[in-house]
Amino acid sequence: MDLSQHTQDIRTSVTRAIEEDVGSGDITAQLIPAENMAHARIISRERAVVAGQAWVNEVFRQVDPAVSVIWRVSDGQWVRPNQVLFELKGSARSLLTGERCALNFLQSLSGTATLCRHYASLVEGTGVRLLDTRKTLPGLRIAQKYAVTVGGCYNHRVGLYDAFLIKENHIMAAGGINNAVAQAHQIAPGKPVEVEVETMQQLDQAIDAGADIIMLDNFNTDTMREAVEHTRNKTQGRVKLEASGGINTTTLRSYAETGVDFISIGALTKDCKAVDLSMRLIG
Repeated sequence: MDLSQHTQDIRTSVTRAIEEDVGSGDITAQLIPAENMAHARIISRERAVVAGQAWVNEVFRQVDPAVSVIWRVSDGQWVRPNQVLFELKGSARSLLTGERCALNFLQSLSGTATLCRHYASLVEGTGVRLLDTRKTLPGLRIAQKYAVTVGGCYNHRVGLYDAFLIKENHIMAAGGINNAVAQAHQIAPGKPVEVEVETMQQLDQAIDAGADIIMLDNFNTDTMREAVEHTRNKTQGRVKLEASGGINTTTLRSYAETGVDFISIGALTKDCKAVDLSMRLIG
């Protein structure tokens, strides 16, 4: 994900985080004389993939632009326990005020990236792309989807505006797969149109309607292999297939080996555990 296109989202997310944490002012930081300067190191307490530098930088830019943030690692890098991730130099008050907001972003996004790296390793060599979903923390959609890409997985649509995903209720309300796909092409020509199907009969309907991607929902691996072969023979690779529904780390590899193009997994963003980080004042 190109973060240069999401600068405003980063600023807004950070502003909101600072407002909820700092509010009218950090009263504890006022115990420290305003002229006191400090030097701090942020370390990881566990093995993890780092993600979230842009959010950390933005926190201290908003708290105090005079604070220096010196990174010792890069996004996407594996780090070990007790490794220094970055250092801070500046007003002691500012370092302590920004600490929690900065670490919250870095812990959460690194947790997402670390989990995604694990999932990606499970399908290595199969050619399948693992996709995230819209099951993200409210207000942190861009942040988490960025962390997914840092971890080696891929983004599905960002929201409801950049691609069609026609599911069972849409199909019913629109009067069938053919009607739904036809209307989608009229509403937003050029936008990807994906249709969720639950049977081989619906698969053929979606192909004939002109879907670009078809989501095979809760197919078992045998039926999925059949669907892959059938779709490739019928469309010569024009239509891509995505597996979805109840796929976990135990079954992931077997689904990847069916030949589907994509597998979408909500757990990439909704089941993440924050990485344990710590800030230590030094000197």
